Amino acid sequence: MENRINIQQVEPAAYQAMFGLEKYLSTIKLDPILLELIKMRASQINGCAFCLNMHSIDARKIGETEQRLYLLNAWRETTLFTEREEVVLALTEQVTLISNHVSDEIYDKAAGLFSEQELAQIIMAIVTINAWNRIAITSKLMVG
Repeated sequence: MENRINIQQVEPAAYQAMFGLEKYLSTIKLDPILLELIKMRASQINGCAFCLNMHSIDARKIGETEQRLYLLNAWRETTLFTEREEVVLALTEQVTLISNHVSDEIYDKAAGLFSEQELAQIIMAIVTINAWNRIAITSKLMVG
């Protein structure tokens, strides 16, 4: 497989805007593990090898376990994730698969476990990784 268009070179202003979202995410106070779980789960759903590779490395660097990473796509079948992580994973799935819409049940659970600011940050993290996935997949960014 060969890379397609290099959007960063062709449209650097667009990439800078995306990096602006990443810079914002680097300033929020959400648990970094939670952010990496969001990035991993959305990237699993979207099939983005580039992002899965990057974020599995990042997650391990901040203490995420191999076991949880291996079982992330089957998180409902384990007891390895906290209630807050489970709700965020469910929300990540619903936002990523947006054509099915975000259910009131999942949104209300998230709103009950997180402050409005945290919930806004979670939504922005989900939206951002989905945008990166779409860029990486469409342009065929290669791992390595």
